[in-house]
Amino acid sequence: MLALTSVFRDYPVGEQVVHALRNITLEVEAGEYLSIMGPSGSGKSTLLNIIGLLDSPDGGSYRLLGEDTAKMSDDKLARTRREVIGFVFQFFHLVPRLTAFENVELPLTLAGWRRRKRREKVRRALERVELADRMEHRPNQLSGGQLQRAAIARSIVMSPKLLLADEPTGNLDSRSSMEIIRLLESLNEDGLTLVVVTHDPDLGRRARRRLTMLDGRIGGDERL
Repeated sequence: MLALTSVFRDYPVGEQVVHALRNITLEVEAGEYLSIMGPSGSGKSTLLNIIGLLDSPDGGSYRLLGEDTAKMSDDKLARTRREVIGFVFQFFHLVPRLTAFENVELPLTLAGWRRRKRREKVRRALERVELADRMEHRPNQLSGGQLQRAAIARSIVMSPKLLLADEPTGNLDSRSSMEIIRLLESLNEDGLTLVVVTHDPDLGRRARRRLTMLDGRIGGDERL
């Protein structure tokens, strides 16, 4: 699915340089369920951003589905983010004036899908996350758990191969958190590769593979 080799990422902060990632080498196979844990500033989100093509390494290489991402054009990068990778964030990033249906439909609209096919895909995605009965509700009419379900539906509506979740339960109560975790895990059971960044050790321990980050390096890589 993806392979990073000797990846570095540095950020200038004033007169200093922060080494966010140091010599990261990592392979993730299709269908894996991987958690990335570590303290704040350990490099978790930077690593996820590079995997998701939201950022680029300063050194090393990143291959996704066998292709060197450094050689992708801007158009190819945008298309890959849209069609291959799904994103779930701590903050749901739904458009307030749009209904749940319209929010989920947005990636398909931007990709140029025809209206009839869009509506079929959106309905299936909302049914998959058990939100079909709330599709005409706007974000301010939904609970936290429902908002995250809508965000997950939007992330899978393009049928991605890889789902990246950054603190997906960070804004939810314990009951809603467990519902979202089980939903994400069910998507993985259906074959979707799942990578979860979390501060929550209970969530991190659920993954079949657990990566621990410390000071920009991989400190541990445990497989069950």
